[in-house]
Amino acid sequence: MESRITFHTGSLRLEGQINPLSKTCGVVITHPHPLYGGELSNPVVEAIALTYARKGITTLRFNFRGAGQSEGTFDNGNGERQDVLAAINLLRASGMTEIHLAGYSFGAWVNARTGPLPPEVSTLIMVAPPVAFIDYKDVPPQPLLKAVFTGSDDELAPVGLIRRYLAAWNPGARLEIIDDADHFFYGRFRQLEEAMADHISFHSPR
Repeated sequence: MESRITFHTGSLRLEGQINPLSKTCGVVITHPHPLYGGELSNPVVEAIALTYARKGITTLRFNFRGAGQSEGTFDNGNGERQDVLAAINLLRASGMTEIHLAGYSFGAWVNARTGPLPPEVSTLIMVAPPVAFIDYKDVPPQPLLKAVFTGSDDELAPVGLIRRYLAAWNPGARLEIIDDADHFFYGRFRQLEEAMADHISFHSPR
């Protein structure tokens, strides 16, 4: 069962929700753009958390600075990278030896630009990275990227443009397309969850 937590990124206090299912493997889940209403209770973020929880993996979703009850103000994806590292370090401090990063929309962009990552981080998953809305030209290669998920009707994360970026990020990563889904996956949450479930695994004992 999820419970509310707070943790610090520098001098700022962030709010989050954690579901402590595994003592050794966890996932940090990031949300869409705060200036467009993105926060940890977003339905796609919740679908990602549910999919990981069904695998027995501890889930941590949190609000970036300035979103929800988290302190601070929006920082154009820069300070938000420190928020991601703070969330990762929270899981590390609890003894996690295998940590995944999963981001939706703006959150996927922030995750991809966060680094260097601690050695415990083993896997990166992107859901609808908004390559037609945010400039991804400064996103470096992503050796930890395992899979990218987008909708066939997503105008912010169009399949063709993602394919071109994926060749530079990590040509070995899978691109999974959810038929008839737009950027918000309305009516297609089950299909997204099933597609993600096929790519989520961990090796550490619980």
